[in-house]
Amino acid sequence: MNEKDLISLWNEKRSQIIAAQMQPVLVLIAAFVLSTLGYFDKATDSAKYFALAVIAITGILTTVNQYAAIREGEAVCDELAKVAKAGALAKKIAGSKSYVSATTVLIIVADIAVFVFAYMAIFGM
Repeated sequence: MNEKDLISLWNEKRSQIIAAQMQPVLVLIAAFVLSTLGYFDKATDSAKYFALAVIAITGILTTVNQYAAIREGEAVCDELAKVAKAGALAKKIAGSKSYVSATTVLIIVADIAVFVFAYMAIFGM
């Protein structure tokens, strides 16, 4: 692939990571609203566990999709690093591989934190 195609692929992978975050954000907004309005206070434990399971499954599926895009983004960085006479943009993207790799850890930390907070909001802790 040439530099232009690799940069287009890079932008596509970034867009996929961003788009993958939309569904869980909507689920979390719904859980936040329901929690804030006190609907979980009146809900049965099975309804609460169901809500928590939906949050967890949505988060897990999103994380899997993000990891796929991250791995592919890392590969694009590797390929851009090999381009002879690369432009400034290509060099910046190639140099950002460590930041892309670091997001894998941040995603896990954020997932755990969100799940804990969701549990606390749903079960009133």
